[in-house]
Amino acid sequence: MTLIPPPTQRTAAAPAAAPGARLGWLDALRGIAALIVALHHFDVLRMLPFGGAIWRNFDMGLFGVMLFFIVSGYIIPASLERRGDVRGFWIGRIFRIYPALIAAFVLSIMMLPAGDGSVALLRTGDDLASLVANGLMLQDLLGVINGMNVTWTLCYEMVFYFFVTALFTRGLHRHSGPIAVALAAVALAIGTAVGTQLVSAQIGSTRQLLLIVTPIVLVGLAFVLSGKRILTGPGALLLAGVGLVLVTLNGRAPAFETWMIFATMFAGTVVYRAQHGQLARVPALLSCGFVVIAGVLVGWLYNHGEALDRTWSAGWEAWSVAYLAAWVLFGIGFLLRGRRFPKALTWLGAISFSVYLLHIPLLRTVEPLVGIPPQPSSTLGRIVWTAVFLGVVLAVSHLMYRLVEMPMQRLGRRVQKAAERRWPRSVPTAPVPPAAPAPAPAPAEPSTVLSGTSRS
Repeated sequence: MTLIPPPTQRTAAAPAAAPGARLGWLDALRGIAALIVALHHFDVLRMLPFGGAIWRNFDMGLFGVMLFFIVSGYIIPASLERRGDVRGFWIGRIFRIYPALIAAFVLSIMMLPAGDGSVALLRTGDDLASLVANGLMLQDLLGVINGMNVTWTLCYEMVFYFFVTALFTRGLHRHSGPIAVALAAVALAIGTAVGTQLVSAQIGSTRQLLLIVTPIVLVGLAFVLSGKRILTGPGALLLAGVGLVLVTLNGRAPAFETWMIFATMFAGTVVYRAQHGQLARVPALLSCGFVVIAGVLVGWLYNHGEALDRTWSAGWEAWSVAYLAAWVLFGIGFLLRGRRFPKALTWLGAISFSVYLLHIPLLRTVEPLVGIPPQPSSTLGRIVWTAVFLGVVLAVSHLMYRLVEMPMQRLGRRVQKAAERRWPRSVPTAPVPPAAPAPAPAPAEPSTVLSGTSRS
């Protein structure tokens, strides 16, 4: 099976989406998720009359995380397949994520004292391990403290990119439904049975694990960025292999959470494929239905006792209700996808990555300036404090989006073109088998990375 259709086939099969086809509904969903997560870390439930009851039965952080992951699953494989270019996909990802991430680290380290636990990069006692692991965006799977407590989800995004790239280069990317079902079944079957093993039992130290993983990841990335067919496939398999080993044997999160994250992302891909005629509706509904049911069940079965310390949730109800709610909101957005969404929501979606990265450091910076804690006791005081927090976060995030994210994305596009001119890709020439459905036109890629966020 051909991995990347020839240029003429790509042009005919996957024309660029028209400007009006921009995914406003996905931007709106990301905007809502970012706002919910920011308010979660703001501890808004403490200000509400029934906040305690909500907290026990609905985890706002998990809701935002899973909503982000569903959106990622929907759009990321579509972005790769629309390009038909593994190197272009990875250059785009690098320039969308790393500039904003680096800027957020620099700002946070400048704003916050060394004792503030929300920023730990270069503050763990092992600066080299901290820098390397966070630079690879695999720190949560390498036994290294997250450089910022919101960046743990980027590890799962990164491994998802590994998996998607490997599936694409092997011609297996159409099998999103069976993959989603299999991953959800794994989550149901093993629960909390698999924990951190590589460092504690096998490798011996985090440094040694880093010495093994780092060259593998760097070689894999070099291969997929080479643009050479003979290297791209092996490079993608290297990345997927190391990702699979890490999430299986060295994850911080409970196994059921880890595997449900990936099942959720692949289920998001199933929605995209069914929408664009690449998968029949009944199998798609069955696949997504199984994943949703599994997501609810794993909370009921496993999110108890010690698992709560690793999922940061109040109990199984908080997990299960939040997971189901994320899918419900995504479904509503999907049903309304043909409508125009308020500009405020689409704008919030555009800056959501900056909101995701900056809201906790900004909260920690603003709190002492306004004399908090303790929380305001009056209703008016709580409203004013909430408005101040959100105003600062949205204003600074908008500036970072305009000054960092947008220019770096433009630079990334120029780098892609320069790389294509300097090192032209070797493109497979084998025809696509007649049985394979022609890919539907993919939508325009959202302007920022589609990431989850922290629930700490």
